[in-house]
Amino acid sequence: MGLLDGKVAFITGAARAQGRSHAVRLAQEGADVIVFDVCGEATEVGYPTATVEDLEETVRAVEALDRRVVSRIGDVRDQSALDGIVTEGVAALGRLDVVVANAGVSTWGRFWEMPEQRWLDMIDINLTGVWRTLRAATPVMVEQGEGGSIITICSVAGIKSLPGQAHYSAAKHGVVGLTKSAAIELGPYGIRVNSVHPWGVDTAMAQDTNVEAILGAHPEYLGSFGSMMPQLGLAQPSDISDAVLFLASDASRFITGAQIPVDMGATKV
Repeated sequence: MGLLDGKVAFITGAARAQGRSHAVRLAQEGADVIVFDVCGEATEVGYPTATVEDLEETVRAVEALDRRVVSRIGDVRDQSALDGIVTEGVAALGRLDVVVANAGVSTWGRFWEMPEQRWLDMIDINLTGVWRTLRAATPVMVEQGEGGSIITICSVAGIKSLPGQAHYSAAKHGVVGLTKSAAIELGPYGIRVNSVHPWGVDTAMAQDTNVEAILGAHPEYLGSFGSMMPQLGLAQPSDISDAVLFLASDASRFITGAQIPVDMGATKV
């Protein structure tokens, strides 16, 4: 028996990396899944973006576990697309129990030097996109009347602000505020809402060519990017998925409104 037998999970940004890992990990524990990804460049970034083929690979990986999957390409800035995939997924799979708001981007620049559009895109995708995801999923879970778990994938930058990423830090701090308010509002319905805060994870995003450029130009920023366990290097997506599984399952049934760091102590240094 799996920890999520009979459950259905909705994961955004599921085409690859953390999102695919979350989808597969939850499927391994018995969940059917609804997966959603823009499969393209939502804004200008310094790393390769996910593709349609990536999302198709996620679907194959879930189906290989003998779990059902509903998939759609779409942007978390598009409320109608999110509403549509939730409606389609619930119609096909019968219910909705877990939401993993994972979709996001990373860009760099000092706040007074970055183009306005870079700031706006960051807030629209990384903060408002999370709100839109929760807005699409919550009415179904409330009407269902059986509780559930919502997990927002945040960042160390949601707890500790980072130089060169004022826009990212602002968005992720906003996700924490949204998560806490959602936990209060949804508590009476038995729906728990928590955030997960990774540090460096071994994905394409971690290979952003702009990181070296900004830290090379401003070596005084380097001290903000340490951890208590540097010997571990980058986490693997599966390390974050283990935390997601914990929050999705009844093993965490008394936890809500919490910030769960998976960060090698980076928020403390």
